[in-house]
Amino acid sequence: MTESKTNLNLFVCVLTYPAPTGNYRGESEENRTILQKIIKQGQKYAVISPESMRNALRETLILLNQPNNRTRIHDEDQLAVEFKEYPNAQKYADDFLFGYMVAQTNDVKKMRELNLSPKRDSIFRCNLAVALSPYKYDAIFHQSPLNAKTKNNEKTYWKNASTSALLHREVTHTAFQYPFALSQRDCLEKPEWIRALLQAIAQLNGVAGGHARAYYEFAPRSVVARLTPKLVAGYKTYGFEEDGSFPELNRLGKRDLDDCDLPGDEFWIGGEIVRQMDENELLNLTEAGVHLFKNPDQLFDAIADEFLGGVKNVSAA
Repeated sequence: MTESKTNLNLFVCVLTYPAPTGNYRGESEENRTILQKIIKQGQKYAVISPESMRNALRETLILLNQPNNRTRIHDEDQLAVEFKEYPNAQKYADDFLFGYMVAQTNDVKKMRELNLSPKRDSIFRCNLAVALSPYKYDAIFHQSPLNAKTKNNEKTYWKNASTSALLHREVTHTAFQYPFALSQRDCLEKPEWIRALLQAIAQLNGVAGGHARAYYEFAPRSVVARLTPKLVAGYKTYGFEEDGSFPELNRLGKRDLDDCDLPGDEFWIGGEIVRQMDENELLNLTEAGVHLFKNPDQLFDAIADEFLGGVKNVSAA
C-alpha cells in the first residue's frame, strides 16, 4: 500500500500535573460522592469522561472567540444547553469539531430542506482520561450547614434541606493521561478552528476535580505526539508511567537505519519529560530527528504549523 505524505494523522498522549481531585458534588446516594473508576491490573483508577473534556474544550473555544452554536444554560431546573439554531458545521466551530445528531423526524426534514446534514461524527477523537496513580480509598468529609430562618431573613428566607448534612467525598491525588487523534483529511477544511482546538488543549481547565468548587488544571505537563501517514499511533496510547516517564520512547530511531522501529522524525515531545532528560537522551533523540520542546505550548504551536500550514494564531477574549 502506498502511503500519502499529504494525508497525515496526529496522535497525541497528554499528561496533566498531579493534584487532589474529587467528583462533582451533585445529588448522590446518602450524600456520598464517588469517583468514577475503572479496574486496571487489579487496582482502581479514577477516570474522566471524554464528554467532560469536550465540554471544557467547547467552553475554552468560546473564550478564544471561536463561533459556537451550543451554550450551557445555568438557570434551568436541570442540566441544560441552548443551540442558537440547527447544527451547522460550516458556520460553527463546535459543530464542526465535536459533531452532533438530530433525530426528530420533523427537524431532520427541516434541516434537509436547508441543505444541512442532521448528523455528523466528531473529528476530535478522544478517549477516557485515566489516573496515573491508583485510588487509595481516601475520603474526606464536609458539613453543609442548615440555612436557618431568623427575624433578619424571614421575608426572604429559603432553604434546600431541613437539616444540616454530612457530605462524604472520595478523593485521589493523581495526574491524568488521555489520548486524542485528528486526521488531516478532516481538518484542512477549517484549519483555523483546528489551530484554536490545539491551543485550547494546551490551556485546558474546568474538566476535573469537582470543578464547580475545586481547582484542577487539565493543561499538559508532558506531551508525546506522532504526526504520521499511518492510520494508528503504533505505540501505547496510554504510555505514561506513574513517575511521568514514557518507556516506549526507547523505540525511536533514525528513519534510515535498518533496525529502526519507530521513525523519530515523526515524533514531537514536550514539557516536563523533556526538561528532565539527561544530555545523552536528548542527544540520541535529537539525532533520531525527534522534535523536542521544553514548553507544551510551543509544541502545540509547532505541530499546528506542520499539520495545518500558515494559519494565524487565535486570541483569547
